Amino acid sequence: MKIKLYQLRNYIYLTSLTIIFSLSSNAAFAQNVLTGVVKRNDGSAVPHATVKVRGANISTSANEKGEFRLTSVPEVPFYIQVSSVGFKPQDFQIITISATPLELVLLEASQLDQIVVTSRRRSEVLQEVPIPITVIGGQAAENAGAFNVNRLKELVPSVQLYASNARNTTLNIRGLGSTFGLTNDGIDPGVGFYVDGVYHARPAATSTDFIDIDQIEVIRGPQGTLFGKNTTAGAFNITTRKPSQVPGGKVELSFGNYNFIQAKATVTGGVAKNLAAKLSVSGTQRDGTIWNVLEERKYSGQNNLGAKGQLLFTPNEKLELLLSGDVSIQHPAGYPLVVAGVTATERSAFRQYAAIVSGLGYSQPKIDPFSREIYTNTPWRHNQSIGGISLNADYKIGNGKLTSTTAWRFWNWDPTNDRDFTQFSALTKSQGNTRHDQYSQEIRYAGDLTEKLSGVVGVFVLGQNLQGLGQTEEVGKDQWRFVQTSATGEQALYNTYRDLLTGYGITTNSTIKSLSAAVFAQVDWEVVDKLHVLPGIRFTYDKKDVDYDRQTYGGGTIDNADPNAAALRRLKAAVYANQNFSFSTNNNNLSGNLTVSYRPSDKLNTFATYSTGYKPVGVNVGGLPTRTDGSADTDLARVKPEYVQHYELGVKTKPAAGAILNITTFRTDIKDYQTQVQSPQLGVNRGYLANAEKVRVQGLEIDGSYQAGRFLTLNAAASYLDGKYVSFTNAPLPLEETGHTETVNGVPNTQVAFKDASGGRLPGISKWNISGGAELSTAGSLIEKEGRFFIAGDVSYRSSYSSNPTPSRVLVIDGYTLLNARLGFRSEKFSLFVWSRNLGGTNYFEQLQAAAGNSGLYAGVLGDPRTYGATLRFGF
Repeated sequence: MKIKLYQLRNYIYLTSLTIIFSLSSNAAFAQNVLTGVVKRNDGSAVPHATVKVRGANISTSANEKGEFRLTSVPEVPFYIQVSSVGFKPQDFQIITISATPLELVLLEASQLDQIVVTSRRRSEVLQEVPIPITVIGGQAAENAGAFNVNRLKELVPSVQLYASNARNTTLNIRGLGSTFGLTNDGIDPGVGFYVDGVYHARPAATSTDFIDIDQIEVIRGPQGTLFGKNTTAGAFNITTRKPSQVPGGKVELSFGNYNFIQAKATVTGGVAKNLAAKLSVSGTQRDGTIWNVLEERKYSGQNNLGAKGQLLFTPNEKLELLLSGDVSIQHPAGYPLVVAGVTATERSAFRQYAAIVSGLGYSQPKIDPFSREIYTNTPWRHNQSIGGISLNADYKIGNGKLTSTTAWRFWNWDPTNDRDFTQFSALTKSQGNTRHDQYSQEIRYAGDLTEKLSGVVGVFVLGQNLQGLGQTEEVGKDQWRFVQTSATGEQALYNTYRDLLTGYGITTNSTIKSLSAAVFAQVDWEVVDKLHVLPGIRFTYDKKDVDYDRQTYGGGTIDNADPNAAALRRLKAAVYANQNFSFSTNNNNLSGNLTVSYRPSDKLNTFATYSTGYKPVGVNVGGLPTRTDGSADTDLARVKPEYVQHYELGVKTKPAAGAILNITTFRTDIKDYQTQVQSPQLGVNRGYLANAEKVRVQGLEIDGSYQAGRFLTLNAAASYLDGKYVSFTNAPLPLEETGHTETVNGVPNTQVAFKDASGGRLPGISKWNISGGAELSTAGSLIEKEGRFFIAGDVSYRSSYSSNPTPSRVLVIDGYTLLNARLGFRSEKFSLFVWSRNLGGTNYFEQLQAAAGNSGLYAGVLGDPRTYGATLRFGF
C-alpha cells in the first residue's frame, strides 16, 4: 500500500498532509481505526503529542515512542490535528485509511525562520518578505505579560508608545506617526492599527486588552500600496485565532501584587455543518499605584472588561465568511500626572511659580514624584467604551483570493482631569468628552497572476464622525494669580475682584466629518531568477468638514454700572473667549513605492526600497491661539498635509541553523511635518497643531534570534535613531524660555512667543533602544503532565529623549533599563508560572509636560513600579 503526503501552508502556517491509500481487499477491518507515529524533522519521536479528529469529540495522546491509535474515526475524508508543546499545530487530511501506521512530521516552533506573515495580505514566510517586520506570537506576548500594545513596546525597540491616558496616546514607529503629548482629534495617525484586517482609527484602541491573539506583526516604514489606510511610519497588523470546528477552549488566571487579577477564557467549536463559533472574554483589575493624599484614594489602576465573538462559515472550499463583534469597557481609577518639578522661566520675578504660590498664601507643592503621591483636588476619571462589528469574506478565484472587509466601530470617552496637577484651585477641570464612529470598506484581490508575477489590487473607503460633546475646561479661585501679569494697571483689578475667574470656563462642541477613499496596487515581478522588482502605487482622496463652537460660562458677575466693567470683561476674555468656525477642506495625493529584492539563496534576502507617503490635511479643534486683539487666529485652523520620502536598505539572513540576523538602515524626510505645540495661553491648554517645515529621521536596526534545540532561545534587537527638525523656524518657546524678549524691528525687550528650533531633536526619540531576551527549558512533568520547565527573562534599555515638541533643557526623560522575568512549567494543555515586570524596581518617567500657562511647574507620567504574580493557564 502507498501513502502520499502533501504539505500545505495556510495563513497561520498550519500545514496539511493529504493521505492517499490504495485499498486492498483484506483492509476492510481497519476502516474505523487510524494508527500512526508522530516524529520530528530528524525522524525522532515526539512523545505525548495530542491527536484529535477535527469536528468530532475523538482524541488520544501518543505514547513515549510517538505512537497513537484513534478508534471509531468518521468516514473519509476527514481532518486530524496534531499538536505538542514546542511544536506548531498541524492539520492532516485523511483521504483513505490503511493498516500501515502513518508517519506524521511536526515542525518545531524553534524554526523561527518559518514564521508566516500576512502583512502583504497573503501568507508568506517572514524571512522572504522584503519589508522590515517584527513578529510576536500571541503566546509569546502573553508569556511576557504584554496584554496590550503599551506593554508590547518593551519587546520591539523601534516602537514608541506614550500615554497619559487612553485618549492621549502616541503610537510611533521609528519616532514617527502621531503627535507627541496631548492628542488633537484633528490629525490622522501615521501608524496604522489593524485587528483581523479592520483599521482602528482612534489611538485609544491600543489600550484595550488583547483577546485570543494569534500573532502581532509590526511593519516598519510607510504603507499604503498593499492594504487599508495610508500610513507614513508603519502599521500594527494583529490577527486573532479563528473559530474551529474542533471543540476546545482555554482559561487563564493571573494574580499579582496591587491586587492584580486577570481572567481570560476562550471557547470554540462547531455549531452546525460548516459553521464554527468562538467566544472570548477578558477581565483585568488592579489597584492604583498612585496615592491621592487629599482624597485618600488610589489612582492609576486598571478595571477592564472585554469580549469578542466570532462566527466562521465555510460553505465550500472557496468561500469563507467571518463575522466578528467585540466590545471593551474600561473604568479605571484615572491616570493622574505627578508633580515632577518647577523651573524658572524668563518672565519677571512676579510671574515665577514660587512667587505665585506664595502670593496666594500657600506652601510650595511637594516635589517627590517617585513617592507616588499626589494632592489634586479634582477627581480623575478616564472611562471609555470601544468596540464594533465586522464581516470579512474571502473567496478563492484562480490562483488568488478576493477579500472584502466591512466594518463599523465606535468609541466613547468620558474623562475628568485636574490640569494644574496640584491642590490649588487653578485649572481645576478638563473634560474632553468624545464620541467617534467609523465605517470602513475594503475590497482587495491578492494572488499569483503568472508563475513569476503576483500582486495586490484594491480599494479602501473610510468614513468618520468625531464629535466633541460638551467638552469643558474650568478654572478655580486661584487662577487669577497665575494669569496676572503685573500688579499695576488693569491687572491690579485682580487683587480686588478675586472671584472674577472662580468657576469661569468654556464648553466646546465640535464635529469632524471625514472621508478617505483610495485605490492601490502592488506587484511582485521576478524579472530574472531570484531577482524581484516590486512597484506599488496609491491614489488617495481626503475630505474633512469641520464645525467648532466654543462658549464661555460662569465666573464672577460683572455689574454694568461698575466703572471697571469693561476692564473686567477684557481680563476674562484674555483667559477664555468664545470661538467658532466652520469650513470644509480636501486634498488628494498620488504616492507609491519601488522595491528591488534579491534572494540568492534561502539563507539570504537583500532589498532596497524608495517610497513616498502622505498624511492628510489636519484641523485644529482644541482651541486656537488668539491675536493681539483677542480674536481667534483662524489662519491656524487648517494644518497642511505631511509629505514623506523614504529610503531603505535591508538584509535578512539565516547565518546558521536556528539563527536569524536581520539588518536595516533607513532615512525618512518629511515636508510640513505635523506637530503638536504648546502655548502659554490657557485657551489652548491642550496645545494646537502646526507644521514644521522639514524633518528627518534616519537610523539603523539590527535584530536577531538563535534557537539551540529546544532548551535555549535567545533574541536581541537594537535600534539607533537620529531624528531632528531640519527646519522649524516658528517653533513655540520651551517652558524655561517663556517670557523671552528680543530686539524686534529695532524695539528692545519685545516679548516673543516663537523661536527657531531648526537642528533640535524630535520629541519621543531615544538615540538608542535595545532589547533582549533568553529562555532556558528542560523536559519534565508536573501533576502527571508532560511538558517543559523554563526560566526566562527580557531586558530593555532606552536612552534619554525629549518630552517637548520644542527641545527643552528641562523636559527631558533620562534613560532607563527595565528587566522582566518568569519561571515555571508549560505543557500543551497546562501552564503554571510566576513572573515579575520591572524586577529591578526602576523609577522612571514616560512623559513630562508643562502645566497650563507655562508658569514653571511641570508634571510627569510615571512608569509602572515593580509588579509580580503568578499565572495559571489550561486548555481543553
